[in-house]
Amino acid sequence: MSSDGGDALGSPVARRLASALVVLALVPATLRAHPLAPSLLEVHERDGGQLDVGWKTPLLRARGAEVAPVLPSRCRDVRARTVAEENSGVWTRWTVDCGPGGVVGEQLGATGFGGSGIGALIRVTLADGRVVSGVVTLGRPLLTVPPRPRVLDVVRDYVRLGVEHILTGPDHLLFVFGLLLLAGTVRRLLATVTAFTAGHSVTLSLAALGVVDLPSRPIEAAIAASVLALAVELARRPTAPTLMRRRPWTMAAIFGLLHGLGFAAALRAAGLPSGDIPLALVSFNTGIELGQLAFVLTVLALGRPAGRALDLVPAWMRRVPVYAMGSLAASWWLERTWAIFR
Repeated sequence: MSSDGGDALGSPVARRLASALVVLALVPATLRAHPLAPSLLEVHERDGGQLDVGWKTPLLRARGAEVAPVLPSRCRDVRARTVAEENSGVWTRWTVDCGPGGVVGEQLGATGFGGSGIGALIRVTLADGRVVSGVVTLGRPLLTVPPRPRVLDVVRDYVRLGVEHILTGPDHLLFVFGLLLLAGTVRRLLATVTAFTAGHSVTLSLAALGVVDLPSRPIEAAIAASVLALAVELARRPTAPTLMRRRPWTMAAIFGLLHGLGFAAALRAAGLPSGDIPLALVSFNTGIELGQLAFVLTVLALGRPAGRALDLVPAWMRRVPVYAMGSLAASWWLERTWAIFR
């Protein structure tokens, strides 16, 4: 992992980091990319108080969670519900009548989280065109639709959304982990992570604002391919230093552009509140960075004690974490590529 292009797991620091991956992998979790995506309640208000309601539940749910939408009690169904599987979730759509007052001042939300820690996204498009978005959780299951979202509510909800997205995305976290292995020294690590942050911040902003609009499935497949490419680089023993090893920050910035498009897809699903788009965008990106920082600090903290144990195992076993990383990335790439053509 040193700058001379030697074995990526040859230094004590790299071995500590690799062993941290083993420890993290032992945490009970289903290692699929974004396995526990939140549910989404999407409401479009019509003139006269009728609401077109869409409720999306992920195909893979948290254990014990039976999340269901909550609408104002005075709302009554006026159109039969339709159910259809789309992309990674199941959509239920129907229409309700809430009377002439509409939903301003009313509460919407979800129940049945089951202690999973995964929230639900609420996105309400009012009849006047304004958009109100938020996140509901087990501790805060209801969202009041205000005449105008408060600044602190926007900041809190979108920071939380950013943190949840990065910490429930093994593909992004595994890529960041690979950057830690590749960088080596603290100075190179800071430059590499900063470059990755700059890259994904640019495309996150452009895509969220509609300047860049690309289909999500090829982007997700390309993100998996970026993790695989990084794992291959870490596993090989080059006879001469490659550009990726000499200047890991360059590679991190380029792949960061790609990962930013993936972050933007989650932000588009949540929606951006009209009138507070810049604030919501900055808050979401801040949440991404806070979650990423928490992950990096956790890996560094686990790496030191776990590295001592890794020093006692045969040399060939020290490469197992990188091979595991590559295997996961390859499975994600195959799954996502297949999904493009389904």
